[in-house]
Amino acid sequence: MMLNVSVALLCAFLLLVAVYVVVARSVLAAIISMGVFSMLVTAVFVVLRAPDVAVTEAVIGAGLITAFFVIALDKTSEQ
Repeated sequence: MMLNVSVALLCAFLLLVAVYVVVARSVLAAIISMGVFSMLVTAVFVVLRAPDVAVTEAVIGAGLITAFFVIALDKTSEQ
């Protein structure tokens, strides 16, 4: 029962963050929101008892991909 409630709440937050990523006016805000989305997915994997997948998502999804997007934004922005 508690597992279902936890997963349902995390999925609701995932939906809200996903909508914000799409409607964000700032590219940097969208990138940061994508990192938050990845961390929420990591939390879902932890709740569902998949720690190896959670660690992989945290490192690649929230860490590397967010860093790559921020670096790409920095390289392409006008100075």
